[in-house]
Amino acid sequence: MYLSVQLSYYPLSEDYKPRIKALIARLENSGLEVHSNRMSTQIFGDFDKVMQVFADALRWSFETYGTAVFTANFIQGDRRPK
Repeated sequence: MYLSVQLSYYPLSEDYKPRIKALIARLENSGLEVHSNRMSTQIFGDFDKVMQVFADALRWSFETYGTAVFTANFIQGDRRPK
């Protein structure tokens, strides 16, 4: 099953930009298709792979930087921009 995710990450720190960039780089190195813009990051791929990468990113963020807020929208199917 294919999954499309829209993810927003809000590190609770004044030094938030490097943290966001580090998370996006981690997602981009996962082998999934990743598109970022000023408001969110879209992730596309196989359901199991997306969920594993998402779980790993959450754990990494919390262990590395502490408290943060993640918001995500999960949509079944291929919602990549054409």
